[in-house]
Amino acid sequence: MNKPFIIGVAGGSGSGKTFFLKCFLEHFTDAEVCLVSQDDYYIPVAHNMTAEENKRYNFDLPSTVDHLHFEEDIARLMNGETILKKEYTFNNPSAIPKMLEIKPAPILIVEGLFILHFKKISASLDLKIFIEADGDIALNRRLKRDLVERGYSSDDVMYKWIHHVVPAYNEFLLPYKNECHQVVTNNSHVADDIICITEVISRELREKVLI
Repeated sequence: MNKPFIIGVAGGSGSGKTFFLKCFLEHFTDAEVCLVSQDDYYIPVAHNMTAEENKRYNFDLPSTVDHLHFEEDIARLMNGETILKKEYTFNNPSAIPKMLEIKPAPILIVEGLFILHFKKISASLDLKIFIEADGDIALNRRLKRDLVERGYSSDDVMYKWIHHVVPAYNEFLLPYKNECHQVVTNNSHVADDIICITEVISRELREKVLI
């Protein structure tokens, strides 16, 4: 198959990146688009840590990601190969990860916090999309997610936000904002706003790549 059109979607914690991707993918079939996420390439560390160490561990550093494996799998998808990858379970030692099968497609989406910082990955992207949200909105989303879905305490979430999340965003993501082709501000809680944006982008892609 021909080289896929590669889209990079980067956004900080609480920016609404996951919802943006969900809306975007609904415009395509599984045969037209595939997604590979940086989250599935974090280096497993939970089995070596106590519960307290787990809380304080800084995942918001590029060194916590197996970027070589990430790059290799992106290259394999570009070459038309299917990849198998264990799902990342967010450092939860009791969770049983699923085996992900990612098949190549004409449109390849690469998403994650550090994809613009990893130079080899960034250089492969044909379209770079930056998702952002105001700090207070992003924090509220992070609190809602981590308190409800991951069982963290408010103190744990705030510690990570202040000491890990915000410094990482400022150092490893924000400096690349101006090199992105499109910046999407996602402060709204109205789904239609993001759906409209993804519809415009997907229509342009369909005309450029799939027709």
